[in-house]
Amino acid sequence: MRTVPVVGVVLLAALLMAGCQSSGSPSSANNAAAPAPSATPQTVTAKAAFWPMYHAAHSWAPDAAVFRLTAKSLSGFTNDSGKAAMWEAVFASATLHQYRNFTYSIAAAPPQTYAGVTGGLAMPWGGETRDAMAIDTSRFNVDSDAAWKAASSLAADWLKKNPQQSPAALELGENYRYPEPVWYVQWGDKKSGYAALVSADTGKSLNRK
Repeated sequence: MRTVPVVGVVLLAALLMAGCQSSGSPSSANNAAAPAPSATPQTVTAKAAFWPMYHAAHSWAPDAAVFRLTAKSLSGFTNDSGKAAMWEAVFASATLHQYRNFTYSIAAAPPQTYAGVTGGLAMPWGGETRDAMAIDTSRFNVDSDAAWKAASSLAADWLKKNPQQSPAALELGENYRYPEPVWYVQWGDKKSGYAALVSADTGKSLNRK
């Protein structure tokens, strides 16, 4: 299998937001109850993290739509096989003309990361563009672990030659190029790595031959 040039075609496109990424100290009202304590918190798939964030976002804005869902790293945990210790989702509201970043973390990492769901500051939003469209959640059928498995199959030959490489990006998004949400999985760097595109609706490869 040939190496696919790693370009941010689907999910690394401009965030469509008018400003930079939001951060800031969340208020207690933006924090959902943390998961029940356990000896060893386990990494989770995208869907397990998404729905708690979805409900929190809809408490903020009933028309909130998700535009991006990304696996994030958390100190002390290893993301693997399509599961992550922390997930970040970008939600935007057309009525409020604002967007917010929400995170779901399996553990706290003071002072900035809280366990459970945390909402960032609301920021100005210029509206949907063809390069960053609202994800159709009715077609979000393929979870991150299944997408990772499919992407790993596509990258099998490349991974044999580069066994030390682990996924550098795992992200869900949607734009005008495809009629469904798309998983983007990248190994290595943009110059010499490998990228795989997997339909979040059907689980099929969208890589160009």
